[in-house]
Amino acid sequence: MSEVFEGYERQYCEISASLSRKCSSAAVLNGEQKKQKISEIKSGIDDAEALIRKMDLEARSLPPSVKAGLLAKLREYKSDLNNLKSELKRISTANPNQAAREELLESGMADTLAVSADQRGRLLMSTERLNQSSERIKESRRTMLETEELGVSILQDLHQQRQSLLHAHNTLHGVDDNIGKSRKILTAMSKRMDRNKWIIGGIIAVLVLAILLILYFKLFH
Repeated sequence: MSEVFEGYERQYCEISASLSRKCSSAAVLNGEQKKQKISEIKSGIDDAEALIRKMDLEARSLPPSVKAGLLAKLREYKSDLNNLKSELKRISTANPNQAAREELLESGMADTLAVSADQRGRLLMSTERLNQSSERIKESRRTMLETEELGVSILQDLHQQRQSLLHAHNTLHGVDDNIGKSRKILTAMSKRMDRNKWIIGGIIAVLVLAILLILYFKLFH
């Protein structure tokens, strides 16, 4: 399995578990606390959708033998996300009469709440931007680490190849030395054989001359 897909998968599981807890707690809240919790859940669902898109792209870039299993798992995550969206919708539309009464009771503080809501909205937007920036930084760091690991692996391969070339060079140098020595030995042997031929020829000539002299003395004396 792809390590990148596994990283996205872990993040999604953490966000999904957190969203489930927030949905459970939001169901028993009222007023501003509930609205804030719902806003947090919506933001978490957006993050979960982004992770699912990333997992989908990563899974489709892998070989077919791996891709099929990951896409099946991804369908389960999409179904889980749809359940979370349904739960959010149920919580958001629960007790409409109660919400209307609370709105009437809080009408006297409209200006204060408007300012607070505006500040909260800006805070949520800033938090979302920070989360997105943090996600981009994590992605950049993961890419940098993967690039660094690839560079180290390439350097190790180059070092091994250099060692192999040096060993081959030393071997060839040794072979050249042995060939030079063999050539010198063969040359010396050739000279020795030529010298031996002349010596043997001389000996044969002396023997022939001696035989002729012996025959001469025997025949004419």
